[in-house]
Amino acid sequence: MQEPLQSDSGLVRARTARGAMLYDASRTGNFVEEQFEAPWWIEHGSIDGQARGRGNTLFVSAGGRAYALRHYRRGGLPGKLFDDGYVYLGAERTRPMREWRLTHRLHGSGLPVPAPVAARFVRRGPWYSGDLITERIAGARSLAGRLVEGPLPLADWVAVGRCIRRFHDAGVCHADLNAHNVLFDGDARVFLIDFDRCSLRNPGLWSDSNLVRLRRSLLKVSDPAPEGRFAETDWQTLMSAYADAPRAASRAPVRS
Repeated sequence: MQEPLQSDSGLVRARTARGAMLYDASRTGNFVEEQFEAPWWIEHGSIDGQARGRGNTLFVSAGGRAYALRHYRRGGLPGKLFDDGYVYLGAERTRPMREWRLTHRLHGSGLPVPAPVAARFVRRGPWYSGDLITERIAGARSLAGRLVEGPLPLADWVAVGRCIRRFHDAGVCHADLNAHNVLFDGDARVFLIDFDRCSLRNPGLWSDSNLVRLRRSLLKVSDPAPEGRFAETDWQTLMSAYADAPRAASRAPVRS
């Protein structure tokens, strides 16, 4: 049984039997912890699809809104050893709560990110597992997926470069800036997703590291595809747009 702790402008934090959850009632209305579980959505016939990555993501819908429900899982060797378990060091240090709050902050500052809906963690002794629900971006297709289908027009590379520059100007260091975490919506606007382990920083070489990581991802995605899906001219177009982009008018405050 959940116990409400606080509500501020639609944001509700509640204790649960084995942890806590945080949600935006203005985006989800009445919310119950069972909505973090796939069986609840199956029972209501509301699962629209699924995506696989480091964590399993379900695409679900309710009340005319579409959501992405992601269960946190470890990658690499830690994933083989611990699966979805993380060491508990306090509620506000859990990954779902930290990602929810950062995404909420970025969304509130006008940056192109999916609106955060709900987050929770579940204690299991010294360990916890977690989940995050965000609103789905209408007509979203990843940069990686589009490259598999065919070459992108130069205007899209310009849009990607300008989008990343907005985040860097706001001090957002994306921990996993790759071609799967760059999305185009149905109107070809660019969004970034997956802010797990991301942080706000002062200017530094981390922005160059972000770009190097993205380039490495683009090469990996395009390598098995037909020649011409990702050319050096595409990367130079992205970088020129990044360098020439006007400084973002709306900045996320940098953490002291």
